[in-house]
Amino acid sequence: MKILTLPVGQMKSNCYLIIAENNDCLIIDPGDDADYIERIITEKKVKPLKIIATHGHFDHIMAATELMLAYNIPFLINKKDDFLVKNMSQSAAHFLGIKTDPPPIPVGFLKDKEIIKADDYEIRIIATPGHTPGSICLYIPQEKSLFTGDTLFAQGGVGRTDFSYSSPEDIKKSLKLIYSLPGETEIKPGHGESSTLANEKHFWR
Repeated sequence: MKILTLPVGQMKSNCYLIIAENNDCLIIDPGDDADYIERIITEKKVKPLKIIATHGHFDHIMAATELMLAYNIPFLINKKDDFLVKNMSQSAAHFLGIKTDPPPIPVGFLKDKEIIKADDYEIRIIATPGHTPGSICLYIPQEKSLFTGDTLFAQGGVGRTDFSYSSPEDIKKSLKLIYSLPGETEIKPGHGESSTLANEKHFWR
């Protein structure tokens, strides 16, 4: 399996391409720059299967609609963040002063402990509320990789919980759950550099 990291948009959100040996590809958090993402997909000659959002904030989903149409593939997210998806255009205008495509319409909703397959790989959905009600992480045990969205960053950073819909208590529980995974697991956050759970656990309180 190959994992490509594509920082996109004004907020440098990490879009990830998870590419299996048969060239099946999952697109994680396409936050912006759809043309750039499509160019990489073409260069790598991969076949996109699904778009998955770790949460509903606009800076992680702004390219989703264009990619859905380009490849005729579904957009998936936890249902608890659907209200954020619907507010994508207003949020982008408010925070960045930009106009976006219409928000993506989820074809299905992801559930805790659900498994998504790409070739012989299993991607496990882990509900990690706190930053948003529907935040999830994607765990690939075979690769020892965990896509944490904005729940956990390198160097001890965690997602904001000062929004009206956020929960400091929930994110503490989510972090405890994340840290129960093997320490060698590499975290791939929604912004910034990768790290490992072992490294990040030193910051845990």
